[in-house]
Amino acid sequence: MRLFTAGRMQQLLILVIFTANTMAVSAMPSFARGYKLHYGYLPSCQACHREGGGTPLNDYGQAFMDSGKNSEAFILIGNADSDNDGFGNASEATAKANPGDKNSIPGNTGLWLDLSSLIPKEVQALFPDATAWKPLDANLTPVDIAAGTKLGVTLGPEDENTLYIPVADRRPIGTALIFPATYNEDTFFLLMATDRQLNISKVTVLDPKEEPAVRDNKVFDQLRGLPVQSVPQPEGSSLESSIILAVKRAGALVYLRLKGA
Repeated sequence: MRLFTAGRMQQLLILVIFTANTMAVSAMPSFARGYKLHYGYLPSCQACHREGGGTPLNDYGQAFMDSGKNSEAFILIGNADSDNDGFGNASEATAKANPGDKNSIPGNTGLWLDLSSLIPKEVQALFPDATAWKPLDANLTPVDIAAGTKLGVTLGPEDENTLYIPVADRRPIGTALIFPATYNEDTFFLLMATDRQLNISKVTVLDPKEEPAVRDNKVFDQLRGLPVQSVPQPEGSSLESSIILAVKRAGALVYLRLKGA
């Protein structure tokens, strides 16, 4: 199956243009929806992530998670100052400043809500020819979750993420996704890119300072070229198996979200 037919490419391009004009982009879908209900506008990914959807949480995002990650959490953490910039979370959010970034304060909010600031630099580096981007929420329906079992994974709300779709010459040229992997209770973040047909073109560690055993693991080369829906089922509990499992889950998410896009 070819993901991006001519009609679908046109649909995606319209979405890109619409997004650029309206700025209606969100990451961490449940967080963004709740944030809009509470403060009246959609935040960017940087409200709760250090740099774009899928990257590690900043202190505000962690506070939201620790407080129940629901509508009540916004009230519970409203008076706290998660980014230690002298302004409470609620007062910053109300002023459209970023409560998770000490460099964004009321009266000097910065560009955190601009579309151009929503794409992590590591993602941009993988697609230097991209002239536009479409950050796309990967929400999972009950049908998607059921379909995931046929791909050999059990997905849930915690797997929802942001997909980054680069565009060049008025057509999508691939996808990218940042996601966590866990081994021996330690979490590290991976970056996966695909081509237009959803074949894996690269998997790498997001943080170049990660331990060499993770950063230089040969399993990344073994994953290159595989269709995202065909990552093998890992065996055992080794570091390599943990990486494969994380990539398999991420690949299933990409496939389920985009196969009918």
